[in-house]
Amino acid sequence: MVKMDFNALSKIMKDAGVAGAGGAGFPSYAKLNKAADTIILNCAECEPLLKLHRQVLQFHAEEILDALSVIAETVEATKVIIAVKPSYKEAIAAVNKYISNYPNTEIGLLPEIYPAGDEVITIYETTGRVVPPGKIPIAVGVTVFNVETALNVARALRESAPVTYKYITICGEVRNPVTLKAPLGMTYGELIELAGGATVENPVLIAGGPMTGNIAHKNDVVTKTSNAILVMPEHQYIVAKRLTPLSIDMKRAMSVCCNCRMCTDLCSRNLLGHPIDPQRFMQVATSGVATDTKPYIGTFFCSACGLCEMYACGQGLNPRTMISATKGMLRKNGIKIPDDIVADKVSSTREYRKVPMERLTARLGLEKYNLPAPLSEELVGTKRVKIMLSQSIGAPAVAAVKAGDTVKAGDVVGAPAENALSLPVHASVNGVVAEVTDKYVLIEAK
Repeated sequence: MVKMDFNALSKIMKDAGVAGAGGAGFPSYAKLNKAADTIILNCAECEPLLKLHRQVLQFHAEEILDALSVIAETVEATKVIIAVKPSYKEAIAAVNKYISNYPNTEIGLLPEIYPAGDEVITIYETTGRVVPPGKIPIAVGVTVFNVETALNVARALRESAPVTYKYITICGEVRNPVTLKAPLGMTYGELIELAGGATVENPVLIAGGPMTGNIAHKNDVVTKTSNAILVMPEHQYIVAKRLTPLSIDMKRAMSVCCNCRMCTDLCSRNLLGHPIDPQRFMQVATSGVATDTKPYIGTFFCSACGLCEMYACGQGLNPRTMISATKGMLRKNGIKIPDDIVADKVSSTREYRKVPMERLTARLGLEKYNLPAPLSEELVGTKRVKIMLSQSIGAPAVAAVKAGDTVKAGDVVGAPAENALSLPVHASVNGVVAEVTDKYVLIEAK
């Protein structure tokens, strides 16, 4: 593949509905920027139990390298880094098979730590650059794509194929952990059954990883940002953490927080010099002190990785949850990130405070679930799909069909909002539109 016109590439990515295939789902066309000198492919597989991206890279290395090459040539970036952990041997071997065909492309090995997949951490580990607090990667000349996002760009370039399916890992208390290729809009319950069904009564579902995922329901549906469904027993540690009300979190923190500083000492962003200080926040938040506003403003710089509450705190408190609530309150009241915030120096203790993935997995009581979840390339079937009109950051798509319309997989069923950061959404199956609301389009497959 060769250099493309910038606007042409942007249009292809937008028309295909390519969004970040994980995390917040930022529209990928909006990431194209000629200020980038480095493109990074993030294959960190950030959280315990997740097995998706390493397998996608293993089976689609050439397509992904092609797409990255086009992006780099188009924005005139001079380097492409494949950020991957040493333990992903099959993925590394697949990349090495083709990498000689792509000048200025190299493998950047990441440490086996959490949260190596946080793009700010990924950038520092591979380039030595520190993204300024509150800024995005382009501030240091970097653009980051995850593995499946790059594959979706490749499909859009090669086949004009829109995003209609999602790879998703189903693991935990299921009979057959697996990574499936699922149509967008398919229910979590259907996917769990395809993984052999739950092996415990009253299972609790977590959408995403054990550190940052959220409680989900079997009727929730696959979107462009879905990456894993964890099926957990109701008494499991990570479940209990998520079910604790914020009011209880506050009362417990007021009574037992001893200001030991472990939450701050292991904070991945604090160690990079960002002004987030969980210990000081807990101190002022639980005392009602309002004269020192820095800990409150500092909540803006929390990545919500969860190390403070899931690993560091010896009292079992939930700093991340309280910080996130405070951040939301500040935004609701119109308070914005100050423009004059700068990072301190990277901590000299950082290398000694990285959290190994193996140790984190053990701490969370997840060792028994850390099993292979082999990827199947066969698109699974379903009787109906519920295509959500909002599947990425920005304005939701606007329904472009009505009940009774016949659609084919790949047809636009939601058009991007005009004059806004927005992406189209597409039918993931052939069928008939059964219902249209301002939230979703329901399609009966045929």
